Amino acid sequence: MSYQQIERMTPAAAPARVGQGTAVEQSRAVAEVQAAIVVAQQCPRDINAAIAEMRQSCIQPFLADKAFYRFPRAGQTVSGPSVHLARELARCWGNVQYGLAELRRDDEYGESEMQAFAWDVQKNSRNSSTFIVPHKRDQKGGPKQLTDMRDIYENNANNGARRVREAIFAILPPWFVEEAKELCAKTLRDGGGKPLNIRVADAIKAFEGIGVTTDRIETKLGRPSGRWTEHDVAQLQVVFRSVQQGEVSVDDEFPAPRVTTEEITGAGSGVEQ
Repeated sequence: MSYQQIERMTPAAAPARVGQGTAVEQSRAVAEVQAAIVVAQQCPRDINAAIAEMRQSCIQPFLADKAFYRFPRAGQTVSGPSVHLARELARCWGNVQYGLAELRRDDEYGESEMQAFAWDVQKNSRNSSTFIVPHKRDQKGGPKQLTDMRDIYENNANNGARRVREAIFAILPPWFVEEAKELCAKTLRDGGGKPLNIRVADAIKAFEGIGVTTDRIETKLGRPSGRWTEHDVAQLQVVFRSVQQGEVSVDDEFPAPRVTTEEITGAGSGVEQ
């Protein structure tokens, strides 16, 4: 191990003097935690009310549209409940605190140390993770180093959101989360009461707006548009939102058809050259 590596591993010394603003903030944080515990004990959650509120939220198309994510990994597409759903479930469950903090930023090495947490104040169940976020963004041709402050902030926030999501789900009852996922999926399939043929036409029009033709969608789903089901349209809604948010690209979800040698040369077409 080099001297530079050893020096980097050595923790920085704590400041010898704490400013007035820092001292006030430390006192405020301690008082806030104590107050949260007292309030949670005096106003415990009503589980039946929490379930009712969760069910009411999950039948709203606005939440269902954002309840799931998709992104590519190792040649496959990973999907699951999103941070938007996690935050709403934390609100419905009640007496839950969660957050994301940047503990340290090292511009020399191009990385930030972050912490994500979720805390059920009433049950005193807490989940947290500390992780390093490189100031880089993955793209075709290799990762790109980030130097703009806004880009670094957005990169940290995007990476941290996934940890916050997992922290929240770690402290919520699994049955509560599973029912919410099923309800949101059903809301997507129902499509707000619109007839299926109208929802199919809306989906086709939306994808045409981002350059995806109907035949590419039909190839992905394995059936013509006239045979699409409610599940197919719900899946397309999740894909469309993921493309809009930059979680996946159009080519990830709808690979362009391969052109054969015969198509290039015109062989077998019966047309004289």
